[in-house]
Amino acid sequence: MMNHGMFMLMVGTFTLAEPMDDLKRDTKALEIFLQDKEDKKTHCPNIKWVQPNISVYKDTLESQLPRECKK
Repeated sequence: MMNHGMFMLMVGTFTLAEPMDDLKRDTKALEIFLQDKEDKKTHCPNIKWVQPNISVYKDTLESQLPRECKK
């Protein structure tokens, strides 16, 4: 038979999984954001480009560099 403590432990485990997914997504977005910043400096410093806010990266999880700046 399951007691109240065991039930709360199981429920608590499932609710902790959601923020971890957000953390992974935010981490990936930050990696892409920083890579775009570095790639811009390295591969196409002469192209005029304003890097979008990190929120754009969180929504798309894709590079936002212009095509002419891609490797």
